[in-house]
Amino acid sequence: MKSAQHWLDSIRALPLASRVRIMNVCGGHERSISMAGLRSALPRNVELIPGPGCPVCVCPEEDVHFAMQLALHAGVILAAFGDMLRVPVNVPKMEPRSLEQAKAKGADIRPISSPQEALKIARENPVRQVVFFVAGFETTTAPVAAMLMEGVPDNLLLLLSCRLTWPAVAMLLDSEAPGFDALIAPGHVATVMGPGEWGFVVERHGMPAAVAGFSPASLLAAIYSVLRQMQEGKYFLDNCYPEVVRNGGNALAQTHLKNALHVVDANWRGIGIIPASGFELAERFAKYDARKVFAEYETQGRKRSGEMPPGCDCARVVLGKIYPDECRLFNTACTPRHPIGPCMVSDEGACRIWRTG
Repeated sequence: MKSAQHWLDSIRALPLASRVRIMNVCGGHERSISMAGLRSALPRNVELIPGPGCPVCVCPEEDVHFAMQLALHAGVILAAFGDMLRVPVNVPKMEPRSLEQAKAKGADIRPISSPQEALKIARENPVRQVVFFVAGFETTTAPVAAMLMEGVPDNLLLLLSCRLTWPAVAMLLDSEAPGFDALIAPGHVATVMGPGEWGFVVERHGMPAAVAGFSPASLLAAIYSVLRQMQEGKYFLDNCYPEVVRNGGNALAQTHLKNALHVVDANWRGIGIIPASGFELAERFAKYDARKVFAEYETQGRKRSGEMPPGCDCARVVLGKIYPDECRLFNTACTPRHPIGPCMVSDEGACRIWRTG
């Protein structure tokens, strides 16, 4: 494999006459870019724009609120990935505004890092109902689907807030002003779903695209690829993560997704409904659906197209319309210690990465 320095030198040798805006979809990519200082190393007219690849950032506010109600009032054990515990919701000041604060009020909320931990909690507490609150993209959703297909205890329910990655990019490209000229697609998603899922970027929109891994060398190879494509006027989808990403992706993971879940229209916080962008449990697994089992705890009035807190510009950050430090609250009212918006919570959130990286 060629080194990061090789690709950086190759990029600097390109005769770039004008500004080029490249969207890096994935929050993991944004973290790698910031930690490696790639923005400062690239030519000034190459802009890297963070995209909508942070599942915690786009998890609907009403889903977090619903999870809090279950934990506070339904007597369940709520298991959730650690980042979700600090995501704020819009409530009066005297009420808990996150799962972390609900836990401090006495709710049995347990941070976990894998579906297997949720299974373990359910098996160790057979007389209690356990709700696994899952927010994630395809790489998180596939193991959950596999878990269902292999069989789960009757006391384990799922609250799904899982999303497909590509529909948000498709929505941006279908808009009048997408705000970028080339795309770096997420390597981990392509590992599961196959790189061909991103072919629409080239075929329908005439835009160069490349799949990248998470090392500086892979990211710079992808950046070089899309810049070279623009120079030559020959656009294609380039796989710059061939050691992991294969044509067709992971067939078994895709089979589990197809058999355990259905693709549905879904709400993205601050963005609204994106067609065919989310997952729900297949009918055969309906008895494990926390939304159906605890329907009385879901407040329909909270469904306000993913409303953000007052003054928060997280939605515009997620859509690549502004950089994190252009938000009015960035590093003033909104910090990692006291997040106002979801982009300051997760390690994949652009605001947190820019603040701590």
